[in-house]
Amino acid sequence: MAPALSGTLGASSVAALRPCAARRAPSAASSVAPRGSGAARCPRGVRWEAEKSRGRLVRVRCDAAVTEKPAGEEAAEEKFEYQAEVSRLMDLIVHSLYSHKEVFLRELVSNASDALDKLRFLGVTDSSLLADGGELEIRIKPDPDAGTITITDTGVGMTKDELKDCLGTIAQSGTSKFLKALKENQDLGSDNGLIGQFGVGFYSAFLVAEKVVVSTKSPKSDKQYVWEAVADSSSYVIKEETDPEKMLTRGTQITLFLRPDDKYEFADPSRIQGLVKNYSQFVSFPIYTWQEKSRTVEVEEDEEPKEGEEATEGEKQKKKKTITEKYWDWELANETKPIWMRNPKEIEKSEYNEFYKKTFNEFLDPLAHTHFTTEGEVEFRSVLYIPGMAPLSNEEIMNPKTKNIRLYVKRVFISDDFDGELFPRYLSFVKGVVDSNDLPLNVSREILQESRIVRIMRKRLVRKTFDMIEEIAEKEDKEDYKKFWESFGKFIKLGCIEDTGNHKRLAPLLRFHSSKNEGDTISLDQYVENMPESQKAIYYIATDSLQSAKTAPFLEKLVQKDIEVLYLIEPIDEVAIQNLQTYKEKKFVDISKEDLELGDEEEENKETKQEFTLLCDWVKQQLGDKVAKVQISKRLSSSPCVLVSGKFGWSANMERLMKAQTLGDTSSLEFMRGRRIFEINPDHPIIKDLNAACKNEPESTEAKRAVELLYEAALISSGYTPESPAELGGKIYEMMAIALGGRWGRSDTEEAEATTTGEASAETDSSEGTETEVIEPSEVRPESDPWRD
Repeated sequence: MAPALSGTLGASSVAALRPCAARRAPSAASSVAPRGSGAARCPRGVRWEAEKSRGRLVRVRCDAAVTEKPAGEEAAEEKFEYQAEVSRLMDLIVHSLYSHKEVFLRELVSNASDALDKLRFLGVTDSSLLADGGELEIRIKPDPDAGTITITDTGVGMTKDELKDCLGTIAQSGTSKFLKALKENQDLGSDNGLIGQFGVGFYSAFLVAEKVVVSTKSPKSDKQYVWEAVADSSSYVIKEETDPEKMLTRGTQITLFLRPDDKYEFADPSRIQGLVKNYSQFVSFPIYTWQEKSRTVEVEEDEEPKEGEEATEGEKQKKKKTITEKYWDWELANETKPIWMRNPKEIEKSEYNEFYKKTFNEFLDPLAHTHFTTEGEVEFRSVLYIPGMAPLSNEEIMNPKTKNIRLYVKRVFISDDFDGELFPRYLSFVKGVVDSNDLPLNVSREILQESRIVRIMRKRLVRKTFDMIEEIAEKEDKEDYKKFWESFGKFIKLGCIEDTGNHKRLAPLLRFHSSKNEGDTISLDQYVENMPESQKAIYYIATDSLQSAKTAPFLEKLVQKDIEVLYLIEPIDEVAIQNLQTYKEKKFVDISKEDLELGDEEEENKETKQEFTLLCDWVKQQLGDKVAKVQISKRLSSSPCVLVSGKFGWSANMERLMKAQTLGDTSSLEFMRGRRIFEINPDHPIIKDLNAACKNEPESTEAKRAVELLYEAALISSGYTPESPAELGGKIYEMMAIALGGRWGRSDTEEAEATTTGEASAETDSSEGTETEVIEPSEVRPESDPWRD
């Protein structure tokens, strides 16, 4: 920026451009400069020892060239009224505008940085402005005893008129004037990235201060002026500084006299150090804070002579000991340099990792990073990281305010508390920094507005994140992506639900187990590549575990035909796939739902269907409203039956998940559950026996009980929950008693008890008018009984 102006901005032109305050209301130091920041050595003429008297009126002699005031005469004071807008604005700032008091330091440091930046900018064409002013720096000195904070910069400073314009009139921003003058001069460039835009930041000092004193010296003026105002007042005072001990060579010094409630918090040096590191860590100028330190020193002490010995004074032995003493000194607060401002080609991977660990308090290296700069209608720099491990709590997946993205404007930290403005929720695990020079903020600089620029930034950040993830997925070494998927796979699936616009980029990143890859996961691209030409759909089944998926009866015919089936074993999987609907023109099909088409329907099925039509009607009659219909199955090969869901209803897995919801609506459960279809396997012996029963003895009690037990067994094997588990258990125990009774022999006592029990039950049945024949289980065992030795 500086070289572009060196040949075009003459001294006369600069003289016409008054360096009035910086963008927000000029901070004392910044009043007139673009934001940037810095601190170095204490400017000449500043005496920190005199700070405690900063708020008093002092008697000094005037150094006017024309006449000299007698010693002891007070410097002239002028009292001014705020513009009405400023008075109202100050009240708004103190009571409404800022939600956190601590932002006052950010604003004042930013103003000081602006003042330094503006001085450097003007010094390109007028080197005299930089003469005898020390290094460009910012110094912050809290005084717990006096309850004050002093912020000093060696920036551009202000004249008396600029003090009135910049600190007494919100509409008169010296920075805006400066920018306007630059734009009006066609010979000058349009680079104004360092010029601030707002003039209210200075007044945030009244959030914590009951009185503010601004002492400023402009290199354009021979005099130094003091601006003083009290909170909740409608006026301020400007006077000339005549005390030699308070003279500044150049720049601005702001002294905040803290309110009693804020004195103990913000006058603490460690608190000031923390605020600088949080908000102004990457300001381009050095920032020094006044800190208490300790050191070890050796001191000599006289050794007392032993008892009975006398020593002359010259013979006394000197003994050295080490003690720890405390002292106060300046400490650089912004040591970390903004890595995003450097050329990516010049930065080593270890530097990126170190910056990541230090900025986000991490102990593992990131899986990947990307460093980029966007130009055009929106310009910003960013460094993004994919963490080395997932959040420890699943709650962070649902919480978009993860504080993982730190937003900077001109290297000044603004906020890390966003609600989806810069990143969607499903990418909330990404960490990084974003630095923009032209991002629109509201006057408080805290709340990001939903603007066109923000939407463009969000789109580019998301695109760069996808590029970073895809780069991991395309590596030959699949271990990195395996780690990524284990940690953040749920986030990607959540993206399939929430971000329909990015389905084409999200779907290739998905990974699932399948019937042909149970030990490892495969991508949808791999699935499609392995599909035979005759296969027109992508088949999947959703269950609660990998084991239940592998043993589900729905897979029997598909495995027999060598058709691969995806296993969706996490709760979010089924919803994610349903939102995708298709992938590469292949439709997703749930094999647990009705009307499963495998593409090879056989004509002989018609004969089978006719043969078992009577059985289907009879079974439906026995089950009643429990099922919508009974039909021949095309998906079974070894199981006798299965219970499938309706095409538009919930699957068994989804029904299980909805029942488990803490705040689930039970009234909608019955409606959304949809109809259930009972499918039977005509090749299974049990179904053949039932077919014979319905033709030869349709009123058989045993046949009807077999149908009920078959239905409840199908409920469990299909993933549903039986309505009465205890009743089902009782039926199973009864069948076990019949199958096992008397097989290994029982004692006489046990047989007698069994006979007595049988007779008692027989008498009970006869007393009810029904004759029941008691048959020993051993008498009904067929020759082909598998339990027979």
